[in-house]
Amino acid sequence: MARKFLYVIVGIIVLILVVLMALRLFGLQLSRIAFVPSETFRDQPALTIADYARADMWIARPDKPQNPAQWRPKGLAVDAPSSAAVFYLHPTSYVSKAHWNAPLDDREANERASLFTRTQASVFNASANIWAPRYRQAAFGTFLTDKPERDRAWALAYRDILASFDAFLAAQKPDTPIILAGHSQGSMHLLHLLQDRVAGKPVARRIIAVYAIGWPISVKADLPALGLPACATPDQTGCVMSWQSYAEPAEYKDVAAATDAQPGLTGTPRGDAYLCTNPLAGGATAAAAIKTNLGTLKSSADLASGEIIPGAAPARCDAKGYLLIGAGPDLGSYVLPGNNYHVYDYNLFWVNIRADVARRTKVFAAK
Repeated sequence: MARKFLYVIVGIIVLILVVLMALRLFGLQLSRIAFVPSETFRDQPALTIADYARADMWIARPDKPQNPAQWRPKGLAVDAPSSAAVFYLHPTSYVSKAHWNAPLDDREANERASLFTRTQASVFNASANIWAPRYRQAAFGTFLTDKPERDRAWALAYRDILASFDAFLAAQKPDTPIILAGHSQGSMHLLHLLQDRVAGKPVARRIIAVYAIGWPISVKADLPALGLPACATPDQTGCVMSWQSYAEPAEYKDVAAATDAQPGLTGTPRGDAYLCTNPLAGGATAAAAIKTNLGTLKSSADLASGEIIPGAAPARCDAKGYLLIGAGPDLGSYVLPGNNYHVYDYNLFWVNIRADVARRTKVFAAK
C-alpha cells in the first residue's frame, strides 16, 4: 500500500513538472494547444445540499478518517484549540484537456487536491472543524483562453461551491465563528461566494477572517463588492487577507495585463492596484523584514512530509499590489515563469498565517 501511494505521488509530481516545463519552453500559445479543452462544453445537472451530505463529497470534513487538513509538520508546537469552522477551497488540480470541468471521480485530480489541502488547509488545523469540498473544478486550460466555454466551466464549478457552502453552514451551530479560505481557482470562487452569500447577510457578522490567497483582488473594482474590508491591522476581524507572491526580479507584466482586462465584481474596469495584505505584518505595513518570517513550510520531494524553516523570505507589497519576496528561497521545482511563487503562496508564510489565524480568532472570541 505504501509503495502504491509513492507511485501515485511520483506520478503527480511528474505531471506537474510537465505542465511547468511546457509553460517555460513553449509559451502561452503552445500551452493553449496542450491544455485548453477541445471538446464541446457539456452542461451538467446541478449538485445540491443533499449531495454534499455525503462524506465522499468532501476532501476534508471533521468526521473523515485520514483527513489531509489535519496533517502537521514535524516539530510544530501544540496550539490552543480553536472553535472556528473553516471552509477551504482548493486550487486547480485538474490539468487534463479531456473536459472543461473535472469529473468528480478523476483519481489524479483528487490526489492532487488532497495534497494541496494537506499543505494549505493544514495551516488552520488548530480547529478540528475544517471542511474542504470536492467540486467540478474548471480545467487548468480554462485559465489560458477567453473562449466562452471558459465562463461556462467556471460557472458550473461555482454552482457546486454554492451547494457545498450551504451544506457547510447547515452543519454549524448558528453562532459558530467562521474562517473562509482558498487559493488560486479556489480564491476566485471564494470572492463570488463572499459577494453572493456573505455581503450584507447575517453570516457576515460571524466571519473571523477571509484568506483569499493567490488570486487578484482589485482594490477599486472587486473589494467593494465583497462586503468586508481589507485587513489593516493584525488584530482586526471580519476582514480579507490576500497576496500574490513573486521573487525578484518579478516579471508579472503579462499576467497583470491579462487580469486587468477582466471586469471587476462591481462591474467596473480593473487596472488599479491589487489588494496586498502583507502576511508577515497582518496587513499593517507594506514591508516586513526577513526576521519576521516565523517559518516557511518546505515540503519533501515526494510531498509526503515537510519541515519548517524560519527566516526564509521577507515580504514587500509593491505599487501594483504584488508581494515581493526578495531572491526567493529554494522550495522545490514548482516556481512558475517570471519568478512566480504562486504554488508556494501558503508555504512561504505558513507559520505566520497560522499565528495570524490564532490571533484574530482570539480577538473575535473576546468580543
